[in-house]
Amino acid sequence: MKQTVAVIGGGLGGLSSAISLASSGFKVKIFEKNDKLGGKLSYIYQNGYYFDIGPTLLTMPFVVEQLFSSAGENLYDFIEIIKIEPACRNFFNDGIDIDTSSNSSIMKAELSKIYPTAGEDFERYLTYSQKLYENTADIFLFEPFQELKYLLSKRSLPLQRVFSLDAFRTINKANKSFFKDERLVQLFNRFATYNGSSPYLAPATLNVIPYVEYGLGAYYIKGGMFKLVEALKNLAEKLGVEIILNCNIEKIIINDKTARGIYYSGKEEFFDYVICNTDVVHTFNNLIDGFESEKEKLNKLEPSLSGMLFLWGVNAQTEILRHHNVFFSEDYFNEFMQIFQERKAPDDPTIYVSISSKSDPEHSPVGAENWYVLLNMPYLDSGQDWDSEVSKMRFAIFNKLKKFGIDIQNKIEFEQVLTPREFFELYRSNRGSIYGISSNSRLTAFKRPANRNRKIKNLFFATGSAHPGGGIPLAVLSGRHCSDLIKYYSEKK
Repeated sequence: MKQTVAVIGGGLGGLSSAISLASSGFKVKIFEKNDKLGGKLSYIYQNGYYFDIGPTLLTMPFVVEQLFSSAGENLYDFIEIIKIEPACRNFFNDGIDIDTSSNSSIMKAELSKIYPTAGEDFERYLTYSQKLYENTADIFLFEPFQELKYLLSKRSLPLQRVFSLDAFRTINKANKSFFKDERLVQLFNRFATYNGSSPYLAPATLNVIPYVEYGLGAYYIKGGMFKLVEALKNLAEKLGVEIILNCNIEKIIINDKTARGIYYSGKEEFFDYVICNTDVVHTFNNLIDGFESEKEKLNKLEPSLSGMLFLWGVNAQTEILRHHNVFFSEDYFNEFMQIFQERKAPDDPTIYVSISSKSDPEHSPVGAENWYVLLNMPYLDSGQDWDSEVSKMRFAIFNKLKKFGIDIQNKIEFEQVLTPREFFELYRSNRGSIYGISSNSRLTAFKRPANRNRKIKNLFFATGSAHPGGGIPLAVLSGRHCSDLIKYYSEKK
């Protein structure tokens, strides 16, 4: 008889684990509370405008390729992936703009706009970032590093490399050692936000991320990022995975410290394993009875950044902008102080603008653009007035754009706004955070919850709030880790 698995949540981690297990002979059922799969990777289509919600960039596409190939399929039979060049156009407050690229010649020439030897400094920096990747990826990305027995069963893993982490400097301190100009330090400090953290607090280990984007490349899925969810859904169903939408799980059934099944819609259903593609903190606080010490430990961990997302249908075209764009804050340190210490929207936010119609013209009406505008925000806390903050941030965005000759204020014909409040309501993320917990200390960077829970047998977490983290490739890897561990422990029975 096939072993059975319940997957709570149909985001990327849940779909990844379901596909991996179903292709290995398990009977898998996904329960999703929303009316479509994908979790934070979602979309809306209104008034002729298409908007991705969530990730707008794909890195490490080989991770998704491997998931499909492990199930006997070719990813490129399902979707088309294109490389984005330039990767991003970056605007600084003195009026200069820099195009970043995975083409080293272009990148060096662009950075040399700041000072003559910046290109050579970048070469040294990318070598450093690549070495971090090579020394840490095998353990901290591609394996569930908390599982010592499992790791020791794979003797080829270079465990000694985990000591080459650059964990005793902050991201900012490390970056200042490579670059002579604060603008370039700021450019590379921004990668801390990919992990939901502050570059002034998080360990320099996270400087692995620039290599992922500039060494391995930045990509986009033709037709919109949600095409990936559709491809995963099609593959899962082809493998026999049962998918139930609009299904709110009320409790995880636990007996004798073992996950036995789930309770939903007034009924119980039992399974051999339970995988949570839900935020770890939310799961323990709301879906699990008892285990108060575990809840207390998790609730002490600092949540990651949240965000404020403006989706604008703009009846104009902006020649100066590219697919991905960043307008930097004038005082980056203060931006993160206000977010993490004062828990309020920053006075001068860094603004990320993605316009997928630059690569997919059908994403907006002719002569128009679809603007995805994301600002870093604090997680939910008492006393925050998000309606007021939305008005304040809208003004801050228009004011900064005008400094670069961009005036769209009266050209917006569609708007939808998501605040940390909506991120919590839609995805039940811990206090509206986007990436689970922050990495704002040397220790918390390595305290991200494990894929296999140690307190409750047969309970696993395939989610951006667990190992190895958030973003498309890491969420997919989280699902793969869960499936690998379930297969490993089921064989041990």
